[in-house]
Amino acid sequence: MIPDEIIEQVRESADVLGIIGESVQLKRTGADWRGPCPFHGGKNRNFAVIPKKGLFYCYVCHEAGDVFSYLMKRFGMDYPTAVRDVARRSGIVIPERTEQAGPDPHEPLYTAAAAAHHWFTAQLESLGEAEPARAYLASRDIPLETALRLGLGFAPRGKAFLEEMSRLGIADDVLISAGLTLRRDDGSTGIRFRGRLIFPIHDQRGRVVAFGGRILGEGEPKYLNSPESAIFHKGKSLYNLQAARNAIRKEETAIVVEGYFDVIRLVLGGIEHVVAPLGTALTADQAALLRRYAPSVVLLYDSDQAGLRATFRAGDELLRQSVRVRVATMPPGEDPDSIVRSGGAAALEPILADAVDILDRKIQMLAARGWFEDTEHRRNALDRLLPTIRAAADPITRELYLTRVAERTGVGRAVLEQELRLQPRRYEGPPAGGRRGAAPAQEHSLVEPDGSRAEEELLRVIVHSPEWRERARELLTPDHFELPALRELYAALMALPPRGSALQLPDSLSHAAQLRWRDIRAAADRLEGADLDAIFTATSAVLISRPERREIDSITDPIERRRRLADLLRRYDKAEHARWLQRSVRKRK
Repeated sequence: MIPDEIIEQVRESADVLGIIGESVQLKRTGADWRGPCPFHGGKNRNFAVIPKKGLFYCYVCHEAGDVFSYLMKRFGMDYPTAVRDVARRSGIVIPERTEQAGPDPHEPLYTAAAAAHHWFTAQLESLGEAEPARAYLASRDIPLETALRLGLGFAPRGKAFLEEMSRLGIADDVLISAGLTLRRDDGSTGIRFRGRLIFPIHDQRGRVVAFGGRILGEGEPKYLNSPESAIFHKGKSLYNLQAARNAIRKEETAIVVEGYFDVIRLVLGGIEHVVAPLGTALTADQAALLRRYAPSVVLLYDSDQAGLRATFRAGDELLRQSVRVRVATMPPGEDPDSIVRSGGAAALEPILADAVDILDRKIQMLAARGWFEDTEHRRNALDRLLPTIRAAADPITRELYLTRVAERTGVGRAVLEQELRLQPRRYEGPPAGGRRGAAPAQEHSLVEPDGSRAEEELLRVIVHSPEWRERARELLTPDHFELPALRELYAALMALPPRGSALQLPDSLSHAAQLRWRDIRAAADRLEGADLDAIFTATSAVLISRPERREIDSITDPIERRRRLADLLRRYDKAEHARWLQRSVRKRK
């Protein structure tokens, strides 16, 4: 097995033009090189090599891929041999391994996804039923030839897909595992994508691993993604990253937009360092993935309330990965697709040039509402700004943020630093009688609830008797506690002797932890007669399930969201536990 990082190094160093040019006579045509296709044997120059992207594509037979794919398809090499051949040409030494690696157990899934993709693109090109899809693309100024080059396809209704997969010898259980079909309650096989425009989703090696489908006409959900599988993890994938990563490295920044068409429009406009999440809020894994390629990100989301909500959630996730985050503000009612369609990339350039740091963007919004002009509003403004400072993992960024907020609000740095260590107040809307122009109550608060109520109630039970400390020790670690003061208290409690009755915590506790300890001790004394087992079960469940609940929160597809929530509640089957989870998720909707 060749390590992924070496494969990436080989791919990025490959002279794709030189390698393909050894067996295809190529001539320059603009930014591409054209020649006769070596796969279908044509004589016209329908075969394109795009050195900047490291890709090839035939406009007739639609064979496409990277330099490894070319060697595999043209000369029958397997994947490791193709990688080693390109490495040899590039002067990269691949270390030999003595152990024997078996076949990739997921290869049938990759094969099924590749076969489905090829079939979907063929349907878009010529199937009569796909005419609405072709017309829809034309209405969005995407010619069919361009759509096919981008790998778009069409999934018809009916059983033609199942018949084609059966003809290719792809088993039903492989199709189900790849997320292409599903098993109905009556045992029959259902097709996941029907009557939809198809967008391929690739992994970092350029392999198709999943699909996104847009409904044509009426129906829900509007966008449907493949389910999680052994080869596809939605929260760890980004649309277009496989094509954009070299441009991201070159630009030293990534542009993050909301949807497939935003990405496509910018790429067609010549802006290549652009990616999008897959129908959910940006996750921590996606933020970490971007950090591997660039130190900074520009968030180019819509300026409506949903877009602002996604912007600030994404910004905090990126700050936690030490990424520098800027926000580009779209004109009202516009999105990146519409801007570039009407005015080309030149129309977007000033918007990107005017992007500001995410903290400055928050300050701009609050200042426009007059929230720094009186004490009452200033307190609420701080509740919106502090989470961004907390999220900043880079110490220099955090220092700059502290200085900026102290200057803008008139609150001393020492007070701000102490506030950062305390539980954040949840903003519930502007105060009564707020100034004209203040944000209405339904606007996004810019502050995410941190679930500290569950952490605090759990600590009260733990303090009540050694029995609960031992139960907690088996289930939880300090990392389950997100509030620093409560995490510090839990670690101190777990450091006590297992059966000791005295609760003497060290004097070295921080000031914030000492304040919380005093309140928790007083509240624990009032637990006599309470159902401690129910409280412990419910609160520990909240802490353990919190990452999954947040992932459910980020799902925009209502059907998928309800399904995931129902599955979560089934796995936590104690009644009080389930009620707590339902209340918690309902509050976050």
